[in-house]
Amino acid sequence: MRNLDEIMDLCPVIPVIVIDRAEDAVPLATALYNGGLKVLEFGLAAISAIRKALPDAVVGAGTVVTAEDVRNAKEAGAEFLVSPGCTLTLLEAARAEGIPLLPGVNSPSEAMLLLEQGQRHLKFFPAEAAGGVPMLKSILGPLPQLRFCPTGGINPDNAMEYLSLANVACVGGTWMLDKAAIAA
Repeated sequence: MRNLDEIMDLCPVIPVIVIDRAEDAVPLATALYNGGLKVLEFGLAAISAIRKALPDAVVGAGTVVTAEDVRNAKEAGAEFLVSPGCTLTLLEAARAEGIPLLPGVNSPSEAMLLLEQGQRHLKFFPAEAAGGVPMLKSILGPLPQLRFCPTGGINPDNAMEYLSLANVACVGGTWMLDKAAIAA
């Protein structure tokens, strides 16, 4: 199983994919993968089908918030987990299942608590609402060992500014997922 360094270094953009219809999952994942996005974050319901259709894609489970979500994601074939925040229960469940977790934080204190637990890879969420690029620049000084995936408000106009930061490995976003195009 890949670690978070490997996963976050595979692609500078991780699409955060929410679908309305299950039958859209595989065609959408295929289009994103063929377009160069090799790491995909999907909801639990779509992971098994995507893993079968795209065995070389790195598929993670998004919005994992409970220990049951962790077990279900692993059973579905997720290679990593993404959460909007973190609890010790969630962290322990991910460790027990042996699956990498990218927990969400939006303050230095939260980041330090997770660093104390051995987590160096964090989702900065909601990025824009939590201070954006200036906040991540501020965190870099005292906590240079952390690597972030900012998500929440990331778009084509600001993605490169985030990606230029030394503590940002990749960004998460939805801007490439036009609902009308997906429905068509």
